[in-house]
Formats: sequence, structure tokens, C-alpha cells
Amino acid sequence: MKNANPWNFEMHEVGSMARRDLLKQLACGFGYLALSGLAGQRISTAATNPLAARAPHFKPKAERIIFIYMQGGPSHLDTFDYKPALFARDGETHDFLDARSIANSGEQKATKQRVMKPLWKFKQHGQTGCWVSELFPHMAQHVDDLCFIHSMNTEGVAHGPATLFLHCGATTSIRPSMGSWLTYGLGTSNANLPGFVSIAPSGGNGGARNYGNAFLPPVYQGTPIGKAGTPLPDVAIRNLVNHSVPLSDQRRQIELIRNLNAEQLKKSPGAAELEAVINSFELAWKMQTSAPDTLTLSTETPETLRLYGIGAKETDQFGRQCLMARRLSESGVRFVQVTYGDNTANPAWDQHSNLAKHADHARAVDLPVAGLLQDLKQRGLLENTLVWWGGEFGRTPYAEKNGTGRDHNPGGFTMWLAGAGVKAGMAWGGTDDFGHLAVENKVHMHDLHATLLHLMGLDHEKLTFRYDGRDFRLTDVRGRVVTQILKT
Repeated sequence: MKNANPWNFEMHEVGSMARRDLLKQLACGFGYLALSGLAGQRISTAATNPLAARAPHFKPKAERIIFIYMQGGPSHLDTFDYKPALFARDGETHDFLDARSIANSGEQKATKQRVMKPLWKFKQHGQTGCWVSELFPHMAQHVDDLCFIHSMNTEGVAHGPATLFLHCGATTSIRPSMGSWLTYGLGTSNANLPGFVSIAPSGGNGGARNYGNAFLPPVYQGTPIGKAGTPLPDVAIRNLVNHSVPLSDQRRQIELIRNLNAEQLKKSPGAAELEAVINSFELAWKMQTSAPDTLTLSTETPETLRLYGIGAKETDQFGRQCLMARRLSESGVRFVQVTYGDNTANPAWDQHSNLAKHADHARAVDLPVAGLLQDLKQRGLLENTLVWWGGEFGRTPYAEKNGTGRDHNPGGFTMWLAGAGVKAGMAWGGTDDFGHLAVENKVHMHDLHATLLHLMGLDHEKLTFRYDGRDFRLTDVRGRVVTQILKT
């Protein structure tokens, strides 16, 4: 893919008035930002439209991705990674290479820890006999559609670095998020909607950086809808529609802005940054008519709402998020991220001292996620939609500080994929007998990112962007496609 220089989005002057000030005075809604399209005159062409759909490097197996993010790191040992040794040796003291101790001391020195068994029973399910704990009875019904990766490992012991690595492929430096890389590489498949949407993102542990564009042009950043902890029925894209000004007046104002931009283009022909701004403004106008219909759930049948658990106290919130993800994906959004989390200091699944709290979170997400899988499958969408489930890391097989919870564990944990391009009913890789470290067919987060890009038709080594004198990519200088989990 041809590299591009980063764009410098400046607000040019018009007479003695800054364009930014002029826009503020003329408009307060997204509709006022539309600079072309209404008058049937396009300032920029498809060749210069940074959001125009682009050909992949090779034929993709997936058209879109839905990432179901479990903020805080659910315990793989209490959900999908069945380890009989934990039950048999519960309470015993053993030496473990504790990631937090190593990070604090800088020494690869084992520490003595008390083994802690899972709090929930495991059972085999489906034709494939995959193990799932009683935390997820509804997801367990879909194991024959899932591809479990039991050998995940990542960077970062704390939530902040690990969350950034999950989303952006780096623990500290400012890097583009995966959704931004996908939009940069493929454009959008629906001219009336963004290519990348993040539903109810958390403000902590990376915040907006988890759906940000970093040094990629701003047009590729994710569009957040709502925020963690906010009831979804109250969620909307701010300033999407302006009801205070008649449409006829909006059209005249837009025409004025379009003419001003045309004059600017005459002074700076071929100015990519200005053309990009114009394209993003035009998208904003189009969203006024298409986004409200996509975001509303009122047209769904009662059966579909029940499938996602909408209307039930425990599942209503996340059910709405999952159903909205299906609607956005169905409408052409390439990457939809759905976050189960909150904005507190201890995010969602982060049970250091009260592992039993996992049951509350499981009840909130189990039925909605299973409903999403079933809904996609019965609509024929699972064939070209890739569903990705997981957190930033797993949990330790021993009790933290000899208590009743588990600490962070980046050395070995489980994620699962379902749908387009991946083998169904498969378990790949494995952790040691205690479920502590990945030891068999290890899959690093860079490897997973490379595999996800591959499924979307992108070569992770070719998807680059030149910035500050070097070519950057999502997988940095690492990453390999895990071909063993892919359909032939």
C-alpha cells in the first residue's frame, strides 16, 4: 500500500475572520458542516477521498469485525480454560513467575503463591466437546461456532499499558488503534456512515486513544457512541441533527460554506488536507439522515429484542450495545467495538479480592453475546463477519496476596473468534497445567492483530504509514499470521 505523509489540518483564514470562527457562527449541528453534495457539485473526487473504499491486498475472508471487549481482564481459568490441576491442588503453595513482581523488581525470580481453584464448575459442550464453565451457559451453546485461542500472551501488567497494546499494538507510545488502521487500509463501505465505531467506550486506561487515529489523518479515527456507564437508550451522536433552524436555512448556509471552500481550493489546488476536511464534512451531513435510522432499535421485532436480553434488568444495557453492533455492521461499518466496562478505577472484570463478582458480569454479557452470534448466523452475516471476544489479559492461577481474587496475567489467557474465515469448534494452543503461562502454540497479541488484518484482506507488513522518518504498522516489527486457525 502506498505510504502517505501525515496531513496537517490547519484552519485557513478567510478575510479577517478565521474559518473556525465562521463555522461556529454559522452552525452548531453536523448538518452545517456539509460542504458539498447538496448542490450536486463535488469538490473532491473519489481519487482524493480518503474514506473511499479501497481494494485489499488480497481477497478477504471477512468483510467486517465486531470486537466485544471485556474490560478489566476476565479470568480464563474460570471461564474457558479448564485446568483439572487447579481443582486437585487447590490451597497448595507453589513457585510461580509472578508478572507483577518481575515488573517491579526487574528480576526473573519465582515467588511462592497459593493455588486457587475455579469458583465455577466446567462442562464439555457441543459436538466438539469444548470446555466452558457454568458462568456462560448461553455462550456454551455456541462452542461449535467458536475458535478458542488458549495461548494468548501480551505486553503490559497494568490495565493501561495492556489495554493500549490490545487496541493499538503499543504499551506507551501514541499509535493508531486497530479500527483506524483498518479504515486507513480499506476505507468505508458505506458513504453515509463512519468506517469505525466504538460503542460505549471507557474513559480510563487509554480512553480515546483506544479508538484514536494517532498520527494517521484524523478522518480515520473512530466515532464513539455513548460512554461506559451511560444508559444506551439515552445515547446519541451529539450535534448530529439541528432542529432549531429550518432545513432551507441550513441549505443556504451550507452553500455559503461550500463556496468559501471552493475559493480556498482555487488558492491551494490539490490541497489534500482541505479536500479531506471537505469529505469528512460531507459524511457528517449524510449521517444526519442515515445514522438515526441505524442507531434506533425501535424497528426490531420483540423476538429479536428478547434474543439479546433487552428488557431484562441484568442484560438490557449490554444487549442494546450488541444489537446496535449488529445494526452498524449490517449497514456497512467495517469495525465495531463493543465495550463491556465502566469508568471506575477498578474496571469491570478486575476482581483482585472478590472473584465471585465475575458472576455478575457474566450474567450481564452471556445472553447478549450468544444472542449476537445467533442473530448473525440466522441472518447469514456470520459468514462474512468476524466476531472477536476477549480482554486485555487473563488472571493468575493463584490467589492474590493469599486472598479471594486473582491478579493480572499477561503471560497466558484465552480469547475466541467466530465467523468469517476461522475454523469453527476449534481450540488452539494451551497454557501450562496451572493455566499460568502459554506454552503450546503461543499466540502473541501482535500475531492476533496480524491474523485479523489478514482475514480482512490486508498484509500486516504492507499496511504501513510513514511518520517521523520511519514506516509504522500495527504489528510494529513483529507478528505472524496464525494460519492454523484459518479455513482453507
